[in-house]
Amino acid sequence: MALSVPDALVLLGRWLEETGYRFTAITPASHARVNARGGANAAGNLRDVFGWSRPFATGLLPGNALAWLRDSGLLDESGHLLRSRVRFASLGSALYAHSAYPTLEADAVFFGPDTYRFASLIAAELQSRPLGTGARILDIGCGAGPGGMVAALASPAAQPGLLLADINPRALAFARANAALAGLATAGFQQSNLFESLAGRFELIVANPPYLVDAGERTYRHGGGPLGSGLSLRIVQGSLARLAPGGRLVLYTGAPVVEGRDPFLDGVTPLLERAGCPFSYREIDPDVFGEELDSPAYADTERIAAVALVVTQPGGPAP
Repeated sequence: MALSVPDALVLLGRWLEETGYRFTAITPASHARVNARGGANAAGNLRDVFGWSRPFATGLLPGNALAWLRDSGLLDESGHLLRSRVRFASLGSALYAHSAYPTLEADAVFFGPDTYRFASLIAAELQSRPLGTGARILDIGCGAGPGGMVAALASPAAQPGLLLADINPRALAFARANAALAGLATAGFQQSNLFESLAGRFELIVANPPYLVDAGERTYRHGGGPLGSGLSLRIVQGSLARLAPGGRLVLYTGAPVVEGRDPFLDGVTPLLERAGCPFSYREIDPDVFGEELDSPAYADTERIAAVALVVTQPGGPAP
């Protein structure tokens, strides 16, 4: 019997929670190194199957888990070995479903070190300035949904409304499951190319857009525009009309640095100054995805920094 992807992911996630499963998602480069070690060619436990994406024998998983994977199209079968097309990573006390390694599909759903830094940024921002009661949260380009979910889970007293939006239907299927696993039953979901299909204003917009130049232009990875910053710039510009008075945009992205200059900051500063929006900007990590510097697209780039941009819409209550 066919099983929807969100339903299968919820069943798998709840089962994994009962087993005490935990896994930290790392960079693709580190993942490849670990999986290249001797003895790592086949799975021996649940972390191998749902964390390291290693092939496994039929008997390793109970029949119900195999059925959930198979009936939802989340199982690759090759001879006597099987492979899950989904991973689960832990963040705080929650598990998040995301795409199996390697993430080669155009519609792959990302989760990795950027996600952990993004979540920490949101948590720190909301600890510094909590949301008011009934605030609306938008996670734009939500992917697996961790940004908006972390914001909502960090603000229980505010009883916020949460909307998770993405252009990728597969991302929304995963986000729907992850929200259910986290107990966010009232979360909303919308397929949208950035803000095009969305209505209303929001007290908090969070975004962790793709920021690399990807030759295959995979949705979860390719940022477009100059050096991969195109989507980030569009989100900043689009958010200005969607923030409620006093609302905030919390953007985590990558900024290529060329001869000591940050072209993303150079592009966003005049935009925000013209709009009269106060903002803060800082580097979270000075050097991420160093292997990308070998690409011709980054021939003049000396490093890619992970950065945090927090924009505040004028008006509203004083912080």
